[in-house]
Amino acid sequence: MADWLQQLFSLLPEGGLYVLLIGLIACCESLVGIGLIVPGSTLTVFAGFLALHGKGDIGSIMCVAALGSFCGDVVSYWLGARFGPYLVTSRLLRRRIPLYRKTELFFLEHGGKSIFFGRFIGPIRGFTPFVAGGARMRPGSFLAWTTVSVVLWGLAYPGLGYVAGASWENVQDWTGRLVIFIGMALVITVLWIWGRRKIR
Repeated sequence: MADWLQQLFSLLPEGGLYVLLIGLIACCESLVGIGLIVPGSTLTVFAGFLALHGKGDIGSIMCVAALGSFCGDVVSYWLGARFGPYLVTSRLLRRRIPLYRKTELFFLEHGGKSIFFGRFIGPIRGFTPFVAGGARMRPGSFLAWTTVSVVLWGLAYPGLGYVAGASWENVQDWTGRLVIFIGMALVITVLWIWGRRKIR
């Protein structure tokens, strides 16, 4: 194992506490407002990469990432249904009103499907459940859409890190791991920019 990985492992919590941390990160990224400052997707992908090298079980990480996302979505939905108008004008979200309005339009255009698609569009991930709650979307319909989305998200993001890590180990022709890391960062950046443009 590389020295930098050993040093990183020594800084991270062990066992159940580590898995709980992954779930908490996934939950926070799904919370309205807070999700904009928590790089949960990136950290979840990285957790999949670390699982390949022995830090946590990939199956447990996938499950807890999905569960954490589900909890965050439910909380955001409840906040939208209970305190939507008040929170939109609060200090937490006041500067995010343009993004909130774009999410509203996205929800009006796609209905329940926006819960699914919004899960994979970073800027509006925490806003779509909030908007759905404010729009009085039926709880049963919301739970159905969000369950499908978080299960796929929980499989895809840690899985991406795990598969990328395995490919990384098998690469022979590249000059170094830094090149692969830069390439992955570039792909994530392009997808993020594309997501923002779709909202606009």
